[in-house]
Amino acid sequence: MQTALLSPTPFGRVLTAMVTPFDERGKVDYGLTADLAKYLVDQGSDGIVVCGTTGESPTLTWKEQQKLLETVINSLGSRAKVLAGTGSNSTSEAIEATKQAANSGADGALVVVPYYNKPPQEGLEAHFRAIANAAPELPLMLYNIPGRTGCSISPIIVSKLMDCSNVVSFKAASGTTEEVTQLRNYCGPDLAVYSGDDALVLPMLSVGAVGVVSVASHLVGPDLKKLIDSFLGGKYADALYLHEKLQPLFKSLFATTNPIPVKAALQLIGWSVGPPRSPLVSLNSEMKEELAKILSSMRLI
Repeated sequence: MQTALLSPTPFGRVLTAMVTPFDERGKVDYGLTADLAKYLVDQGSDGIVVCGTTGESPTLTWKEQQKLLETVINSLGSRAKVLAGTGSNSTSEAIEATKQAANSGADGALVVVPYYNKPPQEGLEAHFRAIANAAPELPLMLYNIPGRTGCSISPIIVSKLMDCSNVVSFKAASGTTEEVTQLRNYCGPDLAVYSGDDALVLPMLSVGAVGVVSVASHLVGPDLKKLIDSFLGGKYADALYLHEKLQPLFKSLFATTNPIPVKAALQLIGWSVGPPRSPLVSLNSEMKEELAKILSSMRLI
């Protein structure tokens, strides 16, 4: 009887999509950024994603993004992998950002499907191929999140991109485990698929995902690490217990647009990361009260 081959883990198991801290004037707080990155690694993160969705990349200037990346790289050294969010709906901008990430010493780049302009599949292939070829030494994680971008890259196109040696991983945030299965069927085990949804970590692990790009790891990194280790170690009841235990928190962190709730949660546990930048707003009082109850019940505050 044949058995499925497991995928490699180019960036580890738990990657935190880190928030971007702002000070009281709305400026990026680079000192706090360095401290938060170190804290997240202490809490079990194998890698940090800088300037992704959770990092509010749409409202960061390229200069801010570059300095954030350099800050995290310098603060962590070799303690964890550092990935830069370099995606754009402009191919030329994504190429330039990815090349800069490579030059800065990033361990990888998270490259999102272009948003708003809704390119066809042929356009998506050309877009990602151009980025991969522009920085061939930098490992890439393709990022599919159709709820944000308005379009979705097909597993068939991803399989065609596998001839680029630096296309090594994929963040699956379509909300279904079927995406993982299709990616494995078309791309084989060489593509490392990460769950892009905390609530689906366990189901996605069961169909071949290797880990998670997480928001909740800002708060429960050790539990997420234990969930994954339990599953991989055959302790399925332990993994299921943690999956069920963490669901209320996962739900509350996505009760409204990410990263509004996680920034409020960090404030509640003592990290003054500031509010999101406009057009996002702070968490309303009703949601914040409910979030505080959940954090209290989990003894996080």
